[in-house]
Amino acid sequence: MSIESLLTSKVIEAVKECYGIEVEADKIQLQATRKEFAGDLTVVVFPFTRFSKKSPEETGKQLGDYLKEHIDEIRDYNVVKGFLNIEISSAYWLGVLNEVAGDSRYGYRQEKSGHSYMIEYSSPNTNKPLHLGHIRNNLLGWSVSEIQKANGHDVRMVNLVNDRGIHICKSMIAWKKFANGATPASTGRKGDHFVGDYYVRFDQEYKAEIRQLKEEGMEEEEAKKQAPILLEAQEMLRKWEAGEEETVALWRTMNDWVLKGFDETYRLMGVGFDKVYFESQTYKKGRDLVLKGLADGVLYRKETGSVWADLTADGLDHKLLLRDDGTSVYMTQDIGTAYERFNEFAMDEMIYVVGNEQNYHFQVLSLICGKLGFDWAHKIHHLSYGMVELPEGKMKSREGTVVDADDLMQEMIRTARETSQELGKLEGYSEAEAEEVYRKVALGALKYFILKVDPKKTMMFNPKESIDFNGNTGPFIQYTYARIQSILRKAAENGMAVKKTDIHLEISDKEQDLIKLIAKLPAVVKEAGETYSPALLANYSYELAKEFNQFYHDFSILKEENEALRNFRLLLAKECGEAVKNAMGMLGIEMPERM
Repeated sequence: MSIESLLTSKVIEAVKECYGIEVEADKIQLQATRKEFAGDLTVVVFPFTRFSKKSPEETGKQLGDYLKEHIDEIRDYNVVKGFLNIEISSAYWLGVLNEVAGDSRYGYRQEKSGHSYMIEYSSPNTNKPLHLGHIRNNLLGWSVSEIQKANGHDVRMVNLVNDRGIHICKSMIAWKKFANGATPASTGRKGDHFVGDYYVRFDQEYKAEIRQLKEEGMEEEEAKKQAPILLEAQEMLRKWEAGEEETVALWRTMNDWVLKGFDETYRLMGVGFDKVYFESQTYKKGRDLVLKGLADGVLYRKETGSVWADLTADGLDHKLLLRDDGTSVYMTQDIGTAYERFNEFAMDEMIYVVGNEQNYHFQVLSLICGKLGFDWAHKIHHLSYGMVELPEGKMKSREGTVVDADDLMQEMIRTARETSQELGKLEGYSEAEAEEVYRKVALGALKYFILKVDPKKTMMFNPKESIDFNGNTGPFIQYTYARIQSILRKAAENGMAVKKTDIHLEISDKEQDLIKLIAKLPAVVKEAGETYSPALLANYSYELAKEFNQFYHDFSILKEENEALRNFRLLLAKECGEAVKNAMGMLGIEMPERM
Protein backbone atom coordinates (compact mmCIF):
# COMPACT_ATOMS: atom_id res chain seq x y z
CA MET A 1 0.00 0.00 0.00
CA SER A 2 1.35 3.47 -0.88
CA ILE A 3 1.94 5.95 1.93
CA GLU A 4 -0.87 8.11 0.48
CA SER A 5 -3.37 5.24 0.65
CA LEU A 6 -2.22 4.29 4.15
CA LEU A 7 -2.48 7.87 5.39
CA THR A 8 -5.96 8.29 3.86
CA SER A 9 -7.27 5.14 5.54
CA LYS A 10 -5.78 6.17 8.89
CA VAL A 11 -7.24 9.70 8.68
CA ILE A 12 -10.66 8.10 8.16
CA GLU A 13 -9.97 5.91 11.20
CA ALA A 14 -8.75 8.90 13.26
CA VAL A 15 -11.85 11.01 12.49
CA LYS A 16 -14.12 8.14 13.50
CA GLU A 17 -12.12 7.41 16.68
CA CYS A 18 -11.80 11.05 17.76
CA TYR A 19 -15.18 12.45 16.66
CA GLY A 20 -17.43 9.46 15.98
CA ILE A 21 -17.96 10.47 12.33
CA GLU A 22 -17.55 8.27 9.22
CA VAL A 23 -16.00 10.16 6.29
CA GLU A 24 -15.53 8.98 2.72
CA ALA A 25 -12.04 8.61 1.22
CA ASP A 26 -12.78 11.24 -1.44
CA LYS A 27 -13.34 13.81 1.33
CA ILE A 28 -9.75 13.44 2.56
CA GLN A 29 -7.57 16.14 0.98
CA LEU A 30 -3.89 15.15 0.70
CA GLN A 31 -1.22 17.21 -1.02
CA ALA A 32 2.55 17.48 -1.16
CA THR A 33 3.85 19.66 1.68
CA ARG A 34 4.93 23.11 0.56
CA LYS A 35 8.71 23.53 0.44
CA GLU A 36 8.82 26.20 3.15
CA PHE A 37 7.43 23.77 5.75
CA ALA A 38 8.85 20.53 7.20
CA GLY A 39 6.99 17.48 5.92
CA ASP A 40 6.26 15.20 2.99
CA LEU A 41 2.46 15.06 2.86
CA THR A 42 -0.12 17.51 4.14
CA VAL A 43 -3.63 16.72 5.38
CA VAL A 44 -6.10 19.60 4.99
CA VAL A 45 -7.76 19.83 8.41
CA PHE A 46 -10.44 22.52 7.86
CA PRO A 47 -13.23 20.07 6.80
CA PHE A 48 -12.99 18.25 10.17
CA THR A 49 -13.39 21.30 12.45
CA ARG A 50 -17.18 21.04 12.19
CA PHE A 51 -16.90 17.58 13.77
CA SER A 52 -14.25 18.46 16.37
CA LYS A 53 -15.82 21.80 17.38
CA LYS A 54 -12.23 22.97 17.89
CA SER A 55 -9.85 25.35 16.12
CA PRO A 56 -7.99 24.09 13.01
CA GLU A 57 -4.72 24.02 15.02
CA GLU A 58 -6.24 21.95 17.86
CA THR A 59 -7.95 19.61 15.40
CA GLY A 60 -4.69 19.15 13.48
CA LYS A 61 -2.77 18.32 16.69
CA GLN A 62 -5.40 15.78 17.80
CA LEU A 63 -5.33 14.00 14.40
CA GLY A 64 -1.52 14.27 14.24
CA ASP A 65 -1.14 12.56 17.63
CA TYR A 66 -3.41 9.71 16.54
CA LEU A 67 -1.63 9.23 13.19
CA LYS A 68 1.85 9.29 14.73
CA GLU A 69 0.81 6.63 17.24
CA HIS A 70 -0.78 4.36 14.62
CA ILE A 71 1.52 4.71 11.60
CA ASP A 72 5.08 3.49 12.08
CA GLU A 73 6.27 5.35 8.96
CA ILE A 74 5.48 8.77 10.47
CA ARG A 75 8.59 10.38 11.99
CA ASP A 76 6.93 13.60 13.16
CA TYR A 77 4.28 16.16 12.33
CA ASN A 78 3.62 19.90 12.59
CA VAL A 79 0.48 21.99 12.24
CA VAL A 80 0.37 25.28 10.36
CA LYS A 81 -3.09 26.85 10.67
CA GLY A 82 -5.44 24.29 9.09
CA PHE A 83 -2.72 22.12 7.56
CA LEU A 84 -1.30 19.00 9.19
CA ASN A 85 2.18 18.41 7.74
CA ILE A 86 3.36 14.80 8.05
CA GLU A 87 7.06 13.89 8.02
CA ILE A 88 7.68 10.36 6.71
CA SER A 89 10.65 8.39 8.10
CA SER A 90 13.84 7.86 6.11
CA ALA A 91 13.38 4.10 6.54
CA TYR A 92 10.15 4.30 4.53
CA TRP A 93 11.82 6.19 1.67
CA LEU A 94 14.81 3.84 1.65
CA GLY A 95 12.33 0.96 1.38
CA VAL A 96 10.73 2.72 -1.58
CA LEU A 97 14.15 3.04 -3.26
CA ASN A 98 14.71 -0.71 -2.83
CA GLU A 99 11.29 -1.41 -4.39
CA VAL A 100 12.04 0.86 -7.35
CA ALA A 101 15.42 -0.87 -7.81
CA GLY A 102 13.63 -4.16 -8.37
CA ASP A 103 11.65 -2.79 -11.33
CA SER A 104 13.63 -1.93 -14.49
CA ARG A 105 10.43 -0.59 -16.10
CA TYR A 106 9.52 1.66 -13.21
CA GLY A 107 6.85 4.14 -14.28
CA TYR A 108 5.20 1.62 -16.61
CA ARG A 109 1.95 0.08 -15.38
CA GLN A 110 2.37 -3.71 -15.21
CA GLU A 111 -1.27 -4.78 -15.62
CA LYS A 112 -3.48 -4.01 -18.63
CA SER A 113 -6.14 -1.32 -18.11
CA GLY A 114 -8.68 -2.84 -20.50
CA HIS A 115 -8.99 0.57 -22.22
CA SER A 116 -8.13 0.93 -25.92
CA TYR A 117 -7.12 3.87 -28.09
CA MET A 118 -6.52 4.57 -31.73
CA ILE A 119 -4.30 7.63 -32.16
CA GLU A 120 -3.99 9.27 -35.57
CA TYR A 121 -1.10 11.59 -36.28
CA SER A 122 1.09 12.88 -39.12
CA SER A 123 -1.62 13.01 -41.84
CA PRO A 124 0.57 14.33 -44.68
CA ASN A 125 -0.34 15.14 -48.29
CA THR A 126 1.46 13.25 -51.07
CA ASN A 127 2.34 16.42 -52.96
CA LYS A 128 5.06 17.83 -50.71
CA PRO A 129 7.57 16.89 -47.97
CA LEU A 130 6.86 16.99 -44.24
CA HIS A 131 7.45 20.37 -42.58
CA LEU A 132 7.97 21.83 -39.11
CA GLY A 133 4.27 21.61 -38.25
CA HIS A 134 4.38 17.88 -39.04
CA ILE A 135 7.32 17.51 -36.65
CA ARG A 136 5.29 18.74 -33.67
CA ASN A 137 2.35 16.62 -34.84
CA ASN A 138 4.43 13.45 -35.18
CA LEU A 139 6.31 13.92 -31.93
CA LEU A 140 3.09 14.60 -30.01
CA GLY A 141 1.23 11.68 -31.57
CA TRP A 142 4.06 9.22 -31.01
CA SER A 143 4.73 10.36 -27.43
CA VAL A 144 1.06 10.41 -26.38
CA SER A 145 0.75 6.88 -27.80
CA GLU A 146 3.77 5.68 -25.79
CA ILE A 147 2.46 7.33 -22.63
CA GLN A 148 -0.92 5.60 -23.04
CA LYS A 149 0.88 2.28 -23.51
CA ALA A 150 2.86 2.99 -20.33
CA ASN A 151 -0.48 3.43 -18.55
CA GLY A 152 -1.48 -0.10 -19.57
CA HIS A 153 -3.80 0.88 -22.42
CA ASP A 154 -4.02 -0.91 -25.76
CA VAL A 155 -2.93 1.57 -28.43
CA ARG A 156 -3.02 1.51 -32.23
CA MET A 157 -0.93 4.22 -33.86
CA VAL A 158 -2.23 5.18 -37.31
CA ASN A 159 -1.58 7.60 -40.14
CA LEU A 160 -4.08 8.93 -42.68
CA VAL A 161 -2.36 9.92 -45.92
CA ASN A 162 -4.17 12.47 -48.05
CA ASP A 163 -3.30 10.99 -51.44
CA ARG A 164 -6.15 12.24 -53.62
CA GLY A 165 -7.62 15.52 -54.83
CA ILE A 166 -6.75 18.51 -56.95
CA HIS A 167 -3.52 19.30 -55.02
CA ILE A 168 -2.13 15.87 -55.92
CA CYS A 169 -3.05 16.39 -59.57
CA LYS A 170 -1.19 19.72 -59.56
CA SER A 171 2.12 17.94 -58.90
CA MET A 172 1.23 15.30 -61.48
CA ILE A 173 0.41 17.72 -64.30
CA ALA A 174 3.56 19.79 -63.61
CA TRP A 175 5.70 16.62 -63.71
CA LYS A 176 4.07 15.57 -66.96
CA LYS A 177 4.66 18.96 -68.58
CA PHE A 178 8.13 19.84 -67.28
CA ALA A 179 10.03 16.79 -65.96
CA ASN A 180 11.10 15.26 -69.28
CA GLY A 181 10.87 11.84 -67.64
CA ALA A 182 13.08 12.72 -64.64
CA THR A 183 12.71 10.58 -61.50
CA PRO A 184 14.07 10.67 -57.93
CA ALA A 185 16.58 8.00 -58.98
CA SER A 186 17.77 9.90 -62.08
CA THR A 187 18.15 13.20 -60.16
CA GLY A 188 19.36 11.83 -56.80
CA ARG A 189 16.53 13.76 -55.13
CA LYS A 190 14.55 12.34 -52.20
CA GLY A 191 11.11 11.27 -53.49
CA ASP A 192 8.90 13.61 -51.44
CA HIS A 193 11.17 16.57 -52.19
CA PHE A 194 11.22 15.64 -55.88
CA VAL A 195 7.40 15.63 -56.12
CA GLY A 196 7.17 18.75 -53.93
CA ASP A 197 9.37 20.59 -56.44
CA TYR A 198 6.72 20.01 -59.10
CA TYR A 199 3.97 21.25 -56.77
CA VAL A 200 6.00 24.46 -56.44
CA ARG A 201 6.55 24.49 -60.23
CA PHE A 202 2.79 24.20 -60.79
CA ASP A 203 2.21 27.25 -58.58
CA GLN A 204 4.84 29.25 -60.45
CA GLU A 205 3.34 28.38 -63.85
CA TYR A 206 -0.21 28.98 -62.61
CA LYS A 207 0.67 32.49 -61.38
CA ALA A 208 2.47 33.27 -64.64
CA GLU A 209 -0.61 32.21 -66.64
CA ILE A 210 -2.88 34.35 -64.46
CA ARG A 211 -0.63 37.37 -65.13
CA GLN A 212 -0.71 36.61 -68.86
CA LEU A 213 -4.53 36.37 -68.93
CA LYS A 214 -4.86 39.62 -66.98
CA GLU A 215 -2.56 41.35 -69.47
CA GLU A 216 -4.89 40.12 -72.21
CA GLY A 217 -7.80 41.88 -70.45
CA MET A 218 -9.34 39.14 -68.28
CA GLU A 219 -10.50 39.94 -64.73
CA GLU A 220 -8.32 38.38 -62.00
CA GLU A 221 -11.01 36.09 -60.53
CA GLU A 222 -11.87 34.77 -63.98
CA ALA A 223 -8.19 34.38 -64.84
CA LYS A 224 -7.70 32.23 -61.74
CA LYS A 225 -10.47 29.92 -62.96
CA GLN A 226 -9.43 29.86 -66.62
CA ALA A 227 -5.64 29.44 -66.34
CA PRO A 228 -4.88 26.53 -68.74
CA ILE A 229 -2.67 24.60 -66.30
CA LEU A 230 -5.43 24.62 -63.67
CA LEU A 231 -7.96 23.37 -66.23
CA GLU A 232 -5.51 20.57 -67.12
CA ALA A 233 -5.20 19.62 -63.44
CA GLN A 234 -9.00 19.58 -63.05
CA GLU A 235 -9.31 17.38 -66.13
CA MET A 236 -6.67 15.05 -64.69
CA LEU A 237 -8.69 14.79 -61.44
CA ARG A 238 -11.78 13.82 -63.43
CA LYS A 239 -9.76 11.15 -65.25
CA TRP A 240 -8.42 9.86 -61.93
CA GLU A 241 -11.92 9.65 -60.42
CA ALA A 242 -13.07 7.83 -63.59
CA GLY A 243 -10.19 5.34 -63.17
CA GLU A 244 -8.44 6.26 -66.45
CA GLU A 245 -5.51 3.82 -66.65
CA GLU A 246 -2.63 6.15 -67.60
CA THR A 247 -3.58 8.76 -65.00
CA VAL A 248 -3.97 6.19 -62.21
CA ALA A 249 -0.59 4.64 -63.13
CA LEU A 250 1.17 8.03 -62.91
CA TRP A 251 -0.64 8.80 -59.63
CA ARG A 252 0.57 5.49 -58.18
CA THR A 253 4.15 6.04 -59.32
CA MET A 254 4.40 9.56 -57.91
CA ASN A 255 2.70 8.59 -54.64
CA ASP A 256 5.21 5.74 -54.23
CA TRP A 257 8.08 8.21 -54.65
CA VAL A 258 6.61 10.42 -51.93
CA LEU A 259 5.79 7.57 -49.53
CA LYS A 260 9.35 6.23 -49.73
CA GLY A 261 10.59 9.74 -48.91
CA PHE A 262 8.19 9.97 -45.95
CA ASP A 263 9.46 6.64 -44.63
CA GLU A 264 13.03 7.99 -44.58
CA THR A 265 11.87 11.06 -42.64
CA TYR A 266 9.87 8.97 -40.16
CA ARG A 267 12.88 6.68 -39.57
CA LEU A 268 15.19 9.59 -38.76
CA MET A 269 12.51 11.18 -36.58
CA GLY A 270 12.04 7.87 -34.74
CA VAL A 271 8.28 7.52 -35.24
CA GLY A 272 6.15 4.83 -36.84
CA PHE A 273 2.63 3.49 -37.25
CA ASP A 274 0.74 0.24 -36.78
CA LYS A 275 -1.39 0.99 -39.82
CA VAL A 276 -1.49 3.56 -42.60
CA TYR A 277 -4.86 4.56 -44.11
CA PHE A 278 -5.21 6.29 -47.48
CA GLU A 279 -8.01 8.72 -48.26
CA SER A 280 -8.19 7.30 -51.79
CA GLN A 281 -9.48 4.09 -50.18
CA THR A 282 -12.00 5.64 -47.76
CA TYR A 283 -13.57 8.68 -49.41
CA LYS A 284 -16.25 6.68 -51.27
CA LYS A 285 -17.51 5.10 -48.04
CA GLY A 286 -18.04 8.57 -46.57
CA ARG A 287 -20.06 9.57 -49.62
CA ASP A 288 -22.26 6.47 -49.28
CA LEU A 289 -22.92 7.22 -45.60
CA VAL A 290 -23.85 10.83 -46.39
CA LEU A 291 -26.29 9.69 -49.10
CA LYS A 292 -27.86 7.25 -46.63
CA GLY A 293 -28.19 10.10 -44.10
CA LEU A 294 -29.88 12.13 -46.83
CA ALA A 295 -32.32 9.27 -47.59
CA ASP A 296 -33.07 8.91 -43.87
CA GLY A 297 -33.92 12.61 -43.58
CA VAL A 298 -31.02 13.37 -41.24
CA LEU A 299 -29.32 15.57 -43.86
CA TYR A 300 -30.80 17.83 -46.54
CA ARG A 301 -30.10 18.72 -50.18
CA LYS A 302 -30.07 22.27 -51.56
CA GLU A 303 -31.60 23.17 -54.91
CA THR A 304 -28.12 23.28 -56.44
CA GLY A 305 -27.61 19.59 -55.55
CA SER A 306 -25.20 19.94 -52.62
CA VAL A 307 -25.85 17.99 -49.39
CA TRP A 308 -25.68 19.65 -45.97
CA ALA A 309 -26.05 18.97 -42.23
CA ASP A 310 -28.09 21.43 -40.17
CA LEU A 311 -26.20 21.95 -36.89
CA THR A 312 -28.02 25.09 -35.72
CA ALA A 313 -29.73 23.18 -32.89
CA ASP A 314 -26.23 22.41 -31.59
CA GLY A 315 -25.22 26.08 -31.63
CA LEU A 316 -23.27 25.79 -34.90
CA ASP A 317 -24.08 26.47 -38.56
CA HIS A 318 -24.86 24.42 -41.68
CA LYS A 319 -22.07 22.11 -42.85
CA LEU A 320 -21.43 21.12 -46.50
CA LEU A 321 -20.89 17.36 -47.00
CA LEU A 322 -21.22 16.88 -50.77
CA ARG A 323 -20.62 19.58 -53.38
CA ASP A 324 -23.07 20.45 -56.15
CA ASP A 325 -21.34 17.97 -58.47
CA GLY A 326 -21.55 15.19 -55.85
CA THR A 327 -17.84 15.17 -54.94
CA SER A 328 -16.67 14.76 -51.35
CA VAL A 329 -15.17 17.30 -48.96
CA TYR A 330 -12.71 16.55 -46.13
CA MET A 331 -15.56 16.04 -43.65
CA THR A 332 -17.11 13.36 -45.84
CA GLN A 333 -13.81 11.54 -46.07
CA ASP A 334 -13.32 11.69 -42.30
CA ILE A 335 -16.79 10.23 -41.74
CA GLY A 336 -15.93 7.30 -44.02
CA THR A 337 -12.54 6.74 -42.37
CA ALA A 338 -14.00 6.87 -38.84
CA TYR A 339 -16.73 4.39 -39.84
CA GLU A 340 -14.19 1.91 -41.22
CA ARG A 341 -11.95 2.23 -38.18
CA PHE A 342 -14.68 1.66 -35.61
CA ASN A 343 -15.92 -1.33 -37.61
CA GLU A 344 -12.40 -2.72 -37.77
CA PHE A 345 -11.38 -2.12 -34.13
CA ALA A 346 -13.46 -2.07 -30.96
CA MET A 347 -11.76 0.95 -29.40
CA ASP A 348 -12.81 3.14 -26.51
CA GLU A 349 -11.37 6.38 -27.89
CA MET A 350 -10.30 7.68 -31.29
CA ILE A 351 -7.77 10.51 -30.82
CA TYR A 352 -6.99 12.86 -33.71
CA VAL A 353 -3.71 14.77 -33.26
CA VAL A 354 -4.37 17.84 -35.40
CA GLY A 355 -3.57 21.55 -35.07
CA ASN A 356 -5.95 23.92 -33.30
CA GLU A 357 -7.10 25.49 -36.57
CA GLN A 358 -9.20 22.33 -36.98
CA ASN A 359 -11.07 22.57 -33.63
CA TYR A 360 -14.37 23.28 -35.42
CA HIS A 361 -13.85 20.41 -37.88
CA PHE A 362 -13.64 17.74 -35.20
CA GLN A 363 -16.49 19.17 -33.17
CA VAL A 364 -18.61 18.90 -36.32
CA LEU A 365 -17.31 15.40 -37.17
CA SER A 366 -18.48 14.04 -33.82
CA LEU A 367 -21.86 15.79 -34.11
CA ILE A 368 -22.57 14.54 -37.65
CA CYS A 369 -21.53 10.96 -36.84
CA GLY A 370 -23.97 11.10 -33.93
CA LYS A 371 -26.75 12.36 -36.19
CA LEU A 372 -26.02 9.52 -38.61
CA GLY A 373 -26.78 7.12 -35.74
CA PHE A 374 -23.29 5.87 -34.85
CA ASP A 375 -23.00 5.05 -31.15
CA TRP A 376 -19.24 5.63 -31.28
CA ALA A 377 -19.58 9.33 -32.18
CA HIS A 378 -18.85 10.43 -28.58
CA LYS A 379 -15.58 8.46 -28.65
CA ILE A 380 -14.05 10.92 -31.14
CA HIS A 381 -11.59 13.28 -29.44
CA HIS A 382 -9.40 16.00 -30.92
CA LEU A 383 -5.94 16.48 -29.38
CA SER A 384 -5.57 20.09 -30.44
CA TYR A 385 -2.14 21.71 -30.42
CA GLY A 386 -0.73 25.15 -31.12
CA MET A 387 1.43 26.17 -34.04
CA VAL A 388 5.25 26.16 -34.07
CA GLU A 389 7.01 29.36 -35.04
CA LEU A 390 10.73 30.07 -35.60
CA PRO A 391 12.79 33.21 -35.03
CA GLU A 392 12.89 34.98 -38.39
CA GLY A 393 15.86 34.08 -40.49
CA LYS A 394 16.94 31.06 -38.46
CA MET A 395 16.18 28.60 -41.25
CA LYS A 396 14.47 28.84 -44.62
CA SER A 397 13.11 26.19 -46.93
CA ARG A 398 13.47 26.38 -50.70
CA GLU A 399 10.07 28.15 -50.89
CA GLY A 400 11.18 30.67 -48.28
CA THR A 401 8.10 30.14 -46.12
CA VAL A 402 7.85 26.50 -45.00
CA VAL A 403 10.54 24.93 -42.79
CA ASP A 404 11.27 21.49 -44.19
CA ALA A 405 11.41 18.62 -41.66
CA ASP A 406 14.44 16.92 -43.25
CA ASP A 407 16.34 20.21 -43.49
CA LEU A 408 15.56 21.01 -39.85
CA MET A 409 16.70 17.62 -38.54
CA GLN A 410 19.92 17.76 -40.56
CA GLU A 411 20.53 21.31 -39.32
CA MET A 412 20.05 20.04 -35.75
CA ILE A 413 22.62 17.26 -36.32
CA ARG A 414 25.10 19.80 -37.74
CA THR A 415 24.56 22.05 -34.70
CA ALA A 416 25.02 19.10 -32.31
CA ARG A 417 28.27 18.20 -34.07
CA GLU A 418 29.60 21.78 -33.91
CA THR A 419 28.57 22.25 -30.25
CA SER A 420 30.11 18.93 -29.17
CA GLN A 421 33.34 19.66 -31.03
CA GLU A 422 33.60 23.14 -29.49
CA LEU A 423 33.13 21.67 -26.00
CA GLY A 424 35.45 18.71 -26.67
CA LYS A 425 32.77 16.35 -25.39
CA LEU A 426 33.58 13.36 -27.60
CA GLU A 427 37.36 13.14 -27.67
CA GLY A 428 38.54 9.56 -28.17
CA TYR A 429 35.38 8.45 -30.01
CA SER A 430 35.50 6.80 -33.42
CA GLU A 431 33.79 8.77 -36.18
CA ALA A 432 30.86 6.31 -36.26
CA GLU A 433 30.42 6.48 -32.45
CA ALA A 434 30.55 10.26 -32.51
CA GLU A 435 27.98 10.51 -35.33
CA GLU A 436 25.59 8.26 -33.38
CA VAL A 437 25.88 10.55 -30.36
CA TYR A 438 25.37 13.66 -32.56
CA ARG A 439 22.17 12.10 -33.89
CA LYS A 440 20.85 11.22 -30.42
CA VAL A 441 21.71 14.66 -29.05
CA ALA A 442 20.22 16.48 -32.06
CA LEU A 443 16.97 14.53 -32.06
CA GLY A 444 16.83 14.66 -28.26
CA ALA A 445 17.19 18.44 -28.39
CA LEU A 446 14.50 18.79 -31.04
CA LYS A 447 12.02 16.44 -29.35
CA TYR A 448 12.55 17.79 -25.87
CA PHE A 449 12.29 21.46 -26.90
CA ILE A 450 8.99 20.77 -28.66
CA LEU A 451 7.48 18.34 -26.13
CA LYS A 452 8.33 20.33 -22.99
CA VAL A 453 5.74 22.92 -24.07
CA ASP A 454 2.09 22.23 -23.22
CA PRO A 455 0.50 20.99 -26.49
CA LYS A 456 -2.22 23.65 -26.40
CA LYS A 457 0.29 26.50 -26.51
CA THR A 458 1.77 28.08 -29.61
CA MET A 459 5.54 27.80 -29.30
CA MET A 460 8.69 29.42 -30.62
CA PHE A 461 11.32 26.90 -31.68
CA ASN A 462 14.91 28.13 -31.50
CA PRO A 463 17.27 25.41 -32.83
CA LYS A 464 20.44 26.87 -31.27
CA GLU A 465 18.82 27.36 -27.86
CA SER A 466 17.38 23.85 -27.88
CA ILE A 467 20.80 22.20 -28.17
CA ASP A 468 22.43 24.01 -25.23
CA PHE A 469 24.09 21.62 -22.76
CA ASN A 470 22.87 23.77 -19.85
CA GLY A 471 19.37 24.68 -18.75
CA ASN A 472 16.02 23.10 -19.50
CA THR A 473 17.10 21.20 -22.63
CA GLY A 474 17.29 17.64 -23.89
CA PRO A 475 21.11 17.62 -24.07
CA PHE A 476 21.36 18.73 -20.42
CA ILE A 477 19.22 15.76 -19.35
CA GLN A 478 21.08 13.38 -21.66
CA TYR A 479 24.41 14.63 -20.27
CA THR A 480 23.16 14.02 -16.72
CA TYR A 481 22.23 10.45 -17.65
CA ALA A 482 25.65 9.90 -19.29
CA ARG A 483 27.32 11.28 -16.15
CA ILE A 484 25.42 8.72 -14.02
CA GLN A 485 26.49 5.90 -16.35
CA SER A 486 30.11 7.09 -16.03
CA ILE A 487 29.85 6.91 -12.21
CA LEU A 488 28.41 3.38 -12.41
CA ARG A 489 31.16 2.25 -14.82
CA LYS A 490 33.85 3.57 -12.49
CA ALA A 491 32.16 1.84 -9.54
CA ALA A 492 32.17 -1.46 -11.43
CA GLU A 493 35.84 -1.01 -12.39
CA ASN A 494 36.63 -0.63 -8.68
CA GLY A 495 34.63 -3.70 -7.65
CA MET A 496 31.73 -1.72 -6.15
CA ALA A 497 28.48 -3.64 -6.77
CA VAL A 498 25.22 -1.70 -6.83
CA LYS A 499 22.75 -3.49 -4.57
CA LYS A 500 19.71 -2.79 -2.41
CA THR A 501 20.35 -0.47 0.50
CA ASP A 502 20.14 -0.74 4.29
CA ILE A 503 16.87 0.97 5.32
CA HIS A 504 18.28 1.96 8.73
CA LEU A 505 20.76 4.43 7.26
CA GLU A 506 20.69 8.08 8.25
CA ILE A 507 20.34 10.09 5.05
CA SER A 508 20.08 13.81 4.31
CA ASP A 509 16.95 15.72 3.33
CA LYS A 510 18.44 16.25 -0.16
CA GLU A 511 18.86 12.47 -0.62
CA GLN A 512 15.37 11.82 0.70
CA ASP A 513 13.94 14.43 -1.66
CA LEU A 514 15.62 12.67 -4.61
CA ILE A 515 13.98 9.37 -3.64
CA LYS A 516 10.61 11.13 -3.39
CA LEU A 517 11.12 12.61 -6.84
CA ILE A 518 11.99 9.19 -8.32
CA ALA A 519 8.89 7.74 -6.63
CA LYS A 520 6.70 10.38 -8.34
CA LEU A 521 7.27 8.95 -11.82
CA PRO A 522 4.20 6.62 -11.99
CA ALA A 523 1.92 9.47 -10.87
CA VAL A 524 3.42 11.80 -13.51
CA VAL A 525 2.96 9.12 -16.21
CA LYS A 526 -0.67 8.70 -15.13
CA GLU A 527 -1.37 12.44 -15.22
CA ALA A 528 0.41 12.83 -18.57
CA GLY A 529 -1.87 10.10 -19.96
CA GLU A 530 -5.03 11.67 -18.56
CA THR A 531 -4.17 15.13 -19.91
CA TYR A 532 -2.47 14.01 -23.17
CA SER A 533 0.51 16.16 -22.16
CA PRO A 534 4.07 14.85 -22.71
CA ALA A 535 5.18 18.21 -21.27
CA LEU A 536 4.60 16.84 -17.76
CA LEU A 537 7.15 14.06 -18.35
CA ALA A 538 9.61 16.41 -20.02
CA ASN A 539 9.55 18.81 -17.10
CA TYR A 540 9.70 15.94 -14.58
CA SER A 541 12.85 14.69 -16.34
CA TYR A 542 14.44 18.14 -16.12
CA GLU A 543 13.57 18.53 -12.44
CA LEU A 544 15.05 15.11 -11.62
CA ALA A 545 18.22 15.79 -13.67
CA LYS A 546 18.63 19.20 -12.03
CA GLU A 547 18.17 17.77 -8.52
CA PHE A 548 20.62 14.93 -9.22
CA ASN A 549 23.27 17.40 -10.39
CA GLN A 550 22.83 19.41 -7.20
CA PHE A 551 23.16 16.21 -5.14
CA TYR A 552 26.27 15.20 -7.13
CA HIS A 553 27.78 18.62 -6.46
CA ASP A 554 27.09 18.46 -2.70
CA PHE A 555 27.80 14.80 -1.88
CA SER A 556 30.62 12.37 -2.57
CA ILE A 557 29.63 9.07 -4.16
CA LEU A 558 32.66 7.00 -5.19
CA LYS A 559 34.93 8.60 -2.57
CA GLU A 560 32.49 8.12 0.33
CA GLU A 561 34.34 6.07 2.94
CA ASN A 562 31.25 4.67 4.69
CA GLU A 563 30.52 1.57 2.57
CA ALA A 564 26.79 1.42 3.39
CA LEU A 565 26.34 5.10 2.56
CA ARG A 566 28.41 4.75 -0.65
CA ASN A 567 26.28 1.77 -1.72
CA PHE A 568 23.10 3.77 -1.04
CA ARG A 569 24.33 6.72 -3.13
CA LEU A 570 25.31 4.44 -6.00
CA LEU A 571 21.84 2.91 -5.92
CA LEU A 572 20.28 6.36 -5.73
CA ALA A 573 22.32 7.52 -8.75
CA LYS A 574 21.42 4.39 -10.72
CA GLU A 575 17.68 4.81 -10.05
CA CYS A 576 17.79 8.51 -10.94
CA GLY A 577 19.27 7.43 -14.28
CA GLU A 578 16.65 4.71 -14.79
CA ALA A 579 13.76 7.08 -13.98
CA VAL A 580 15.09 9.73 -16.38
CA LYS A 581 15.68 7.12 -19.10
CA ASN A 582 12.14 5.72 -18.75
CA ALA A 583 10.51 9.16 -18.71
CA MET A 584 12.53 10.43 -21.69
CA GLY A 585 11.91 7.15 -23.52
CA MET A 586 8.18 7.93 -23.48
CA LEU A 587 9.08 11.15 -25.34
CA GLY A 588 11.00 9.16 -27.95
CA ILE A 589 14.35 10.48 -26.70
CA GLU A 590 17.34 8.12 -26.66
CA MET A 591 19.88 8.46 -23.85
CA PRO A 592 23.58 8.14 -24.81
CA GLU A 593 25.63 5.97 -22.44
CA ARG A 594 28.60 8.29 -22.98
CA MET A 595 28.85 11.94 -23.98
